[in-house]
Amino acid sequence: MVLELNQFIQYLSIERGLSKNTVVPYKRDITQFDSFLRKKRKSLNKIDTILLLNYMSYLKQGLLSSSSILRKMASLKAFFRFLMQEDIITVNPIKAIQSPKKEMRLPSFLTYEEVDKLLSTPDIQSALGIRDKAILEALYATGMRVSEAVGLNLSDLHLSAGFIRVFGKGEKERVIPIGKIASCFLEKYTREIRPKLANCETNSLFLNWRGGTLTRQSIWKMIKRYAVLVGIRKKLSPHTLRHSLATHLLSRDVDLRALQKMLGHSDITTTQIYTHLDDKRLKTMHLKFHPRA
Repeated sequence: MVLELNQFIQYLSIERGLSKNTVVPYKRDITQFDSFLRKKRKSLNKIDTILLLNYMSYLKQGLLSSSSILRKMASLKAFFRFLMQEDIITVNPIKAIQSPKKEMRLPSFLTYEEVDKLLSTPDIQSALGIRDKAILEALYATGMRVSEAVGLNLSDLHLSAGFIRVFGKGEKERVIPIGKIASCFLEKYTREIRPKLANCETNSLFLNWRGGTLTRQSIWKMIKRYAVLVGIRKKLSPHTLRHSLATHLLSRDVDLRALQKMLGHSDITTTQIYTHLDDKRLKTMHLKFHPRA
């Protein structure tokens, strides 16, 4: 199935124009399914509904969450659609299978005070501290994904006009307003720090100390390190600042459609999860302060 997988990845990258970060999970999911087929000694044209149901059971035995299984099955559905489209198979074996329902898990977020502590932690007397401060302020100011932050180029900054241009999933472009504090530190970083870090011709905005493009993993480790320094014990994710901004904006009555556009969600139901976070916060406040709660 190696040939078919390579053709599928090429189709996603070239014809559909998906980014590398989007394509990688597809490849990983199909490769895992291929390993399962090899263990079962089944070829591509021997796949049927029963085998796929067995595969779902196999994934559940691996203690995967329903959302992880849902994603893997979605990858397989896209793969089989491609195989049908290319006349590699004549029957789509996954068509009759109903995907598991996605459990709604509320993402963790930081309070205003925790965000303030986190963003105040970098040492702005040092070069890398200014860089880290610029990254943290930009992430919270815009709500962009970490993968979008590492994909930023210098030409994407329009600080005098007060916005950043971001390319999200599927290379969809969106323009996000940015506040004064984030603009201030981004300008300081690009003017004073980045020229000292850059040792080669690169347009990437955020660079590591060797002059290369900063990775998602590096930013994620940096956020976790600063969180530990200020005593934040919550379970964090690379999207924590994104979740925090969305929750804070909704608590201040921002329009849901405007938030959807800012975050780059293709479906507003994805944005609506933050309304549940705000409901949870209100219930907590009610229990804490209402005299008859």
